[in-house]
Amino acid sequence: MFALAWSPDGRLLASGGVDGGIRLWELSGSQSETFVRMLTGHTNWVLGLAFAPDGTQLASGSWDDTVRLWDVASGSLRQTLTGHTERVRAVAWSPDGRLLASCGFDQAIWLWDVDRISYRTGLHGHTAGVYAIAFTPDSLSLLSGSEDGTLRVWDVERGQCVHILQGYAVSLYDVAWSPDGTRLASAGSNTLVTIWEVDGLTPSRLLRGHRSLVCGVAWSPDGRLLASSGLDNAVRLWDATTGEARQVLQDPDHNNTLFYGVAWSPDGTQLAAASYQQGVHVWEVTTSTRQWVGSAQPTRIRRVAWSPDGTRLASGGDDGSVCLWKASDGTLLQQFQGHRGMVMSVAWSPDGTRLASGGGERQWGARHLGYAEWGASAGLERAERDRGRTGLDPDRRGVGQWRQRWERALVGRAAREVPGASAEASGGSPVAQRMSRWPETGQLRR
Repeated sequence: MFALAWSPDGRLLASGGVDGGIRLWELSGSQSETFVRMLTGHTNWVLGLAFAPDGTQLASGSWDDTVRLWDVASGSLRQTLTGHTERVRAVAWSPDGRLLASCGFDQAIWLWDVDRISYRTGLHGHTAGVYAIAFTPDSLSLLSGSEDGTLRVWDVERGQCVHILQGYAVSLYDVAWSPDGTRLASAGSNTLVTIWEVDGLTPSRLLRGHRSLVCGVAWSPDGRLLASSGLDNAVRLWDATTGEARQVLQDPDHNNTLFYGVAWSPDGTQLAAASYQQGVHVWEVTTSTRQWVGSAQPTRIRRVAWSPDGTRLASGGDDGSVCLWKASDGTLLQQFQGHRGMVMSVAWSPDGTRLASGGGERQWGARHLGYAEWGASAGLERAERDRGRTGLDPDRRGVGQWRQRWERALVGRAAREVPGASAEASGGSPVAQRMSRWPETGQLRR
């Protein structure tokens, strides 16, 4: 399973996979998910899915070089958009619902007029496949990430590239947008944390302090602080304006703990970090006091995610498990099994009743979490798994290299985290992924 998308109301989940089919699932308060229907028409893998802002349409992009528009209520195909000359990798709606963008391996980004269901304009400039796109909240700009090592910002009305964030030869492990969408933080193998100013007028800021790879970055809800987690037993807090180091949070029980993903609580008072074989760590930020350690998941934990109300914390491990913790004291509420490989992403639905998890074995899990009893299983069933498809597709264009394609998934994370952009899931490890290449000089090139 290569693509996931929530409907705007959180009621439907769409999934796309290697068979070209798109499955719709309803998760609307019952104790188990309900299969709604299958959308058929694509003749190759579906890698891009996005619901329209009003939830009435679903867009899909496929390796059959087409983009398709579906009526969500009836499941009927509204239109097949042709024009891409290579496989389509991602689709994205403008927040105002007027435009649909698509990108793929032909190095082009296409903008479609949804009302007229026609091609509007093409955005050209990338010199390799484009893997991720996202509109800004005002629908006036589009961000794109490419295998050529650049992130580009496009003026939608003029169809012109206005900013280029040029890459350099280090592995990029995580990226995160500031809450106001004006800055981008990145972490990588050069031990640096970089804050990029998207306006192109201010030089980027390099934050130095980590002694090893930096695997995670996260902005505080108010955007004043930036947290970074590394393989040097350190979670560092930085003043996002001055770049000064504010605090260093560590594991006092072990001097060699490796920290991966990091996440702020919704109210900004707590910070959680995932680690390698040392569990989930949670600190109270103001006092730098570690509040609890969840040691019931003795594996490499790559990602942690707070529920929207801040009462629960989810974590995904390399052993295929997803754990649910009580945020106040670290009580293990439930441990879910089902993935056949490492869990590389976890994400909550907006209302906090459902949790989605993504794994590296081309499958996904959708969990319904009942409020009535935290520790109850509440019918938490895996919605779908890969049906034993372990072979590589002998596609004439070299689809057998699909693993390398997932190395770009983190660029998709950058695009998905643009404020106001629709949340879409894609696989990809936060560690050991060769991503876009950024210049150590921190130059933002127009």
